[in-house]
This record gives sequence, structure tokens and C-alpha cells, in this order.
Amino acid sequence: MKVRRRIATKPDFAEEKKLAEQGYRFIAGIDEVGRGPLAGPVVAAAVILPSNFDAHWLTLVRDSKQLTPRRREFLSLLIEEAAIGIGIGLLPPDAIDARGIMMATRLAMCSAVENLPHSPDFLLIDHIRLPELSVPQKNITRGDSLSLSIACASIIAKVTRDRIMMALDEAYPNYGFARHKGYATREHLLNLRRWGVCPIHRRCFAPVTERIR
Repeated sequence: MKVRRRIATKPDFAEEKKLAEQGYRFIAGIDEVGRGPLAGPVVAAAVILPSNFDAHWLTLVRDSKQLTPRRREFLSLLIEEAAIGIGIGLLPPDAIDARGIMMATRLAMCSAVENLPHSPDFLLIDHIRLPELSVPQKNITRGDSLSLSIACASIIAKVTRDRIMMALDEAYPNYGFARHKGYATREHLLNLRRWGVCPIHRRCFAPVTERIR
């Protein structure tokens, strides 16, 4: 039986160029991080890059999961400097518990769009649709591996969330949040059993729910 390997693709501006040819000016790439962790917020970012933008460092941009923390931090600074606009949206654990992770993710994305300094006229979104917004949009499966705008949003969202989790590690030092960022690692599960549930845990997620029964 042959196993197909998933080949990492290099994102480009193909989608953005097609939209620019149709007259769209402010095209926002949108992505989120933090749907899977047991603790911390879900964070979304929206990034508008200049039309016909070209820089040597764009060849380094990938889906944030394919980059080292140091490379993400480096690229995030360049993206912040080059972007026409960046918007961040997040929903905390209690909102995730109240609304569910998928609705919380969509609301975080909507908030990121609303927090842009310029109103976008088209949205390129990684996988998810946002019916809450009337802005023309396209959801792209594996968009963070195909669109540079979405990949840049992925990097900004990941760097933002990692910084939040490192700050929360200082408030709740027993769990190792600075290392695992709230994901269900062996270390995290062991500390959850040892120390119990803390205020930033998502109580609707099974491993946490089991500790509060």
C-alpha cells in the first residue's frame, strides 16, 4: 500500500492577482490559530498586503506550522512593517465554552476584520466561511499553504497567540504554557491531573471536562 506524502507548497499571490484584475483593492487574508488547545484563546489575524507587493523575504513565508518560532518572529516583524493593515481578533476560553469552538473561531475572524485600519473589499479565508460579514469572500482549503496573504495572517496569529500564552505562563506557572501553548501534550495532561483546572482552561474540551466532574 502506497502512502501519499503531503508535499509542502509555497504560497503565492495568484489569488490576490486575479482579484486585483477584477478591481478589488484591499484584499485581506484571514487565518486563525488555537482551535485545538485545551487552554487559552483562539486568535485570528487579518492582513492586507500592498498590491503588486514584492520583497525578497516573501520566499520564506509559509503556513506558520511549517516555521520555527524564531522564523515566525522574524517574519512577523517584516509583515507588520510592510502591511497596509493588520487586524487581530480573539475569543477567550469562557467565550469558547459558551459558544463552541467553531462559532468562537468565526467570531474571532470577524473581529480581526473589524479591527483592520482599512475596510477590505474582499476576504481570502483559510477554509472557513464568514456568513456574518457582507464582504465578498472566498474560503480556500489549505489557504495558508497557497495564498501569501493568508500565510502572513497565519504567522501574525500564531506569534500573537504564542506571546499571550507565554504571558499566561507567568500567571499560571504550574502548567508549562510557555512550552506547549495549551495543547494537549503529555506534560500538559500530567500537570492538569496534578494541579487541576485553572481559569484559562476550556471547560468544554473533554480532557478538562473530565477533571471537573
